[in-house]
Parts: sequence; structure tokens; C-alpha cells
Amino acid sequence: MRVVSLVPSLTEAVAVSVSAVLVGATDWCSHPADLDVVRIGGTKNPDVEAVLRLGPDLVVANEEENREPDLAALRDAGIEVLVTEVRDVPGAFRELDRVLAACGARGRPRWLDAAEAAWAEPAAPDRRRTAIVPVWRRPWMVLGRDTFAGDVLARLGVDNVYARHEERYPRVPLTELTAAVPDLVVLPDEPYRFTADDGPESFAETPCALVDGRLLTWYGPSLAEAPARLGEALRAAVP
Repeated sequence: MRVVSLVPSLTEAVAVSVSAVLVGATDWCSHPADLDVVRIGGTKNPDVEAVLRLGPDLVVANEEENREPDLAALRDAGIEVLVTEVRDVPGAFRELDRVLAACGARGRPRWLDAAEAAWAEPAAPDRRRTAIVPVWRRPWMVLGRDTFAGDVLARLGVDNVYARHEERYPRVPLTELTAAVPDLVVLPDEPYRFTADDGPESFAETPCALVDGRLLTWYGPSLAEAPARLGEALRAAVP
């Protein structure tokens, strides 16, 4: 079998589970660090012809990260495309099982069992907190309703202020964000690379938690360590 992945999370999951089948991945697929496959462009602008030249039996994609016109072009060329939908932690485990089975995995990998066990009983916070979670700047965009990262935070005791917004990733003026007066601001280092010098200065009156975006937004092997490491970062942000 030959597989091309258009999703960084799925690339890592396939690479550490059934590495021999993976022949192509996007430029954003940064894990595992030693991944040696053909690069076929970005998640939003893959080189469809480059994918076809690899002769894949299967392309794995995601309804949020990839564009339907690109997936349709692959299907029109006779390629099977498996499209995942991940909006919460249980959904991530269901879709990972589906993807790995489609890629020919023999049995469930140990990392997936470990990840599911880690999320079965994440460390309980002493109290629930509210947060805004920017994912972009210029313009400011935040997590809204029905997102995987929002569910991750909720399971760790952090409630997204914009969880009931009509949009999944609304654009919100900074003045409105600061007026929301959350308990903390969660700043991941992807897709926008928030750092101590690029984000916290905009929320001078609110504690900020700078977190590893892979732990917050990727649904793959990082799920096993995410509860402990994210929980620690979130607790440290608010005395």
C-alpha cells in the first residue's frame, strides 16, 4: 500500500504506526523529525499532480484542514480519499482507529492505547477557569464553537469564552477580547507562532499560558502527553 497524508497529525500517526506505507506528506508535516517522504505542498494548497505522480492507493485528509476542490480532483483521478472529521477528543480516537486500519495497521498501536488511557482520567483542576484562545493575529482570530482544541481545554478545566459563538474561528477585535475579562489567555505556537514577545503584551491585565500548539491541536501520538503537559502549563498561568 502507498499512502499520502495531507494532515500533519495523521502523518505522524501513520509514520509511527505503519511507516512503510507513507510515501508523501505536506510541507507542514514536521513530525516525526526524521520523516523522509516526498513533500507535496501545503495543507491548503497541495500539488495535486505531485500527489498523483506518487501513485497512492489512499490519501488521508481532514474536512477542516484540506480544501474540497483538491480532494475532488484526487477522487476524479481515481484516488481513494479518506476524509476525517475531528471535533472532540473521543472523535479523534475514532478517526485514528479508522485511518490506521485503512492504512493496513495490524492491531492497535500502543501509543494510541496510552493516549486513550491518558484522556480517560486527566488530572482534575482545583477549579474551572475561563479563557480566550487566539489562533491568529492581524486580524485577531480565536477558537469558537465546536473545535477539537476547545474540547481539549474543556476536559482540562478551561472553558472557552467563545465556545457558543456562531462561528468556529471568529474574528474578534482586541478591544472585545480584553473586555471579556477571562481568567487567562491561552496562546499556542501554531498556527500563529505566539511567543512571549508577541501576544502577552496585548493582554497586560490577564495571565497568559504559552502552550505547545501540537499538544493543543494535533490528534496523534502527542495525545498521550498532552493532558499532563497542557495541564501543567495552564495551572502555572493562574496562581
